[in-house]
Parts: sequence; C-alpha cells; structure tokens
Amino acid sequence: MSEHEAYAGLVDWLNKHWFPLPEADKILPLVGAAFTPDEASLLTGIPFSAKSLDELAEMKEMDPAALREQLDDLARKGAIFRTVKGDNVRYSLSEAGFMLNRFSFWPGRDDERSMAMAPLANKYYYDAWDVFKYTHHKGLRTLPIEGTIEEKHQILPFEEVAAVLETKEYFSVTNCVCRHRKKLDPDSPTCKHSNENCLHFDRLARYSVENGMGREITREEANEILRKSAKEGLVHALSNMQEDPDTVCNCCSCCCVMFEAYHKLGHAEGMVASNYRIRVDADSCVGCNLCVKRCPMNALHLVDAPEAKDRVTAVTKADGKVKEFKNRLGKVAVLGPEPCVGCGVCAYKCSTQSLVLERLDDLTYPPKNGLEFVGLLDEDFKAGVSYLRES
Repeated sequence: MSEHEAYAGLVDWLNKHWFPLPEADKILPLVGAAFTPDEASLLTGIPFSAKSLDELAEMKEMDPAALREQLDDLARKGAIFRTVKGDNVRYSLSEAGFMLNRFSFWPGRDDERSMAMAPLANKYYYDAWDVFKYTHHKGLRTLPIEGTIEEKHQILPFEEVAAVLETKEYFSVTNCVCRHRKKLDPDSPTCKHSNENCLHFDRLARYSVENGMGREITREEANEILRKSAKEGLVHALSNMQEDPDTVCNCCSCCCVMFEAYHKLGHAEGMVASNYRIRVDADSCVGCNLCVKRCPMNALHLVDAPEAKDRVTAVTKADGKVKEFKNRLGKVAVLGPEPCVGCGVCAYKCSTQSLVLERLDDLTYPPKNGLEFVGLLDEDFKAGVSYLRES
C-alpha cells in the first residue's frame, strides 16, 4: 500500500463518522504530517465506539500486547481515545477534528510533528471551514464572566461559571489549541495571551492527564485560571450543552476558530452568544476606551458627547475608599452595530462600573446533551453541504 493510499484510506474512514470532513482532499497533507503510513493503516477501521483490546486485536489480527503498545502511543498523539475504569481499558477512534486539531495541540509541544502539523491545520481551517458558515449550533457557547451580570437571581445553571465548576469532580488544564497552532506557524501573527488556560472536566480531563496532554489541577486552581483569563480579556466559552459540559475555553479574538470565523471568514455567527447583552450607562462613562479595546466582537465604540466633557464620576471601591474618574475627551461608549456575544469582558475591567450585562427577553437554551447537539449540528452541516453544492 502506498503512502497516499494509507492516508486516503484513513480520511475515507474518518468521513464515515457523523462529522464528515469538509473538503476532505485538502486534509491529506495534515494527515501525512500527523501519522506514518503504518499508523494511518492501523487507525483505519478502528471503531468510533469503545472496544476492548481483545476485540481490536481480533479485528486487526494482531498480538494483543503488540497492539496495546501501538494504541497507547496513538492515544498520546490524540488519535485514540483511551478510557480506563479499574482494570478495564477500552479504545475508540477519535473524531477527526479532535484527532487532528484539538488533542494534537493540547500538550503545547514544539516538536517536529507539531511544527509540521500547525501550518497545515491553519491552512485547512481557512480553505475548508466555509461549510460551517451555515451552521447555527456551534461547539462553544459564551459563558459570562462572574460578577458582570446585573440580575444574579435569574442566572441559569449553564450561564454561571461557578455553578458549572461546582458539578465537576476532576479538573485539568491544557494549552489553547488555537493559540498554540498560531504560535507554531511562522505565517501567523504573534498572540500576546498566555497559552495554558483551557479547562477540562471529569472524563475528558482524565484522558488529557493520562496521555500527557494536560496536567491535573484543583477546583481552586481552575477558578484562579478563570480569574486570570478574565483579567487578560479572554472570553469564557463553555461546551454547548446543558448536561455534563466538559470544557471551558478561554478565547481571544485573534486566534479562536469561533471568532476568526466571524472576523476573517465572514460567517454571520461565531460562538453561540449568551442570553445577555451589554448595557452602557452613558451618565457615568468617562470615555476611557478600555472597553472598546477589550471587546472581542468590536461591538463597542466611542461617540462624541460634549455634555460629558470634564464630568467626574465617583466610584466607591470594595475597601470603602472613593475614587474619582474624569471624562477628559467628551466621549462615551455605545453598543453597535456589531453583535454583542454577552461575555462581560468589557464590564469586568470598567473602572466606573458603567457597563453591565442585562438579560435578553428571548432566551435560547443549549442542546440538552451531547447526543442532541450532534444531531442538530449534523442537520446544519448537511444543509450547509447541500447549499454549497447547489450554489
């Protein structure tokens, strides 16, 4: 079997999953950078549902001990999802996007494999992601920063980061795959944000730690990472489901695939917005422009407000001291026309407390669980493929 046949065979097999690869021919160089031909041949045919080592050894007609060694190595590369419960070890093939993007870059390595994969993964994103232009159910949903919501008693469990973490037992942190891919790609701009701030929980967290992709952290450390990310101006983004979300990403607008889809690929939507929108108190705003700089959607801008020039806003701090801020330019912040995703990044650092997230009248709810999300995204994805073929 030639190298091309080995890689094409794996791509064809990955395409049998619920989440087929758009522009599959364009991903072959990335597959070639990720795996040897022998690894690609071994991965081809491995089920996406979990199987025991003995079942896979019989399927592949291999010695179980030899197969275990190869499967464990491929689990460390992100191609195999390996789960351990007591003495019971089971293996399944990772979904293509996780295999070639998410899991491969979690460790933050700068080895030869990672360096080869990163530019190809970035190129594939720009070349093939247009099919997601027509999807409405995204993998991530904006999670408001703690303390930026106006009416706290109305917060739903999937809208509050503290409530999400409270349901989890095991935590890990990995590198941001979007940021790390850009860091390794000489053709990508340098991002100023820190890398190790993607949080994972329970089953997915254990997988990342057991396979050298992340490190175990405590609940307190997870909260501290969220606080640091909020200070940096990163957007909390939760797995888009109500039951057992397994990830909170901390996203920047320059690297995140969701924000890039909106800003660079021209998609109407990026990540799913929260049920909140920012409200500006023009009577206390001092036009400092910090919120404009921090907004990941470019949804805020300053307008002239001559009546506000030299106005002083007094703010009582947590320690009881009063600090005064002066509007020196005669400008105030306003929202629009770009959409607000309700993240609270602007409100978190507003010195005059002039910004707050207010609840929308029409609420949207995430899919109930992963199965429902997969079904909805599959419908969107197929509709997008049909549209592109007909246009």
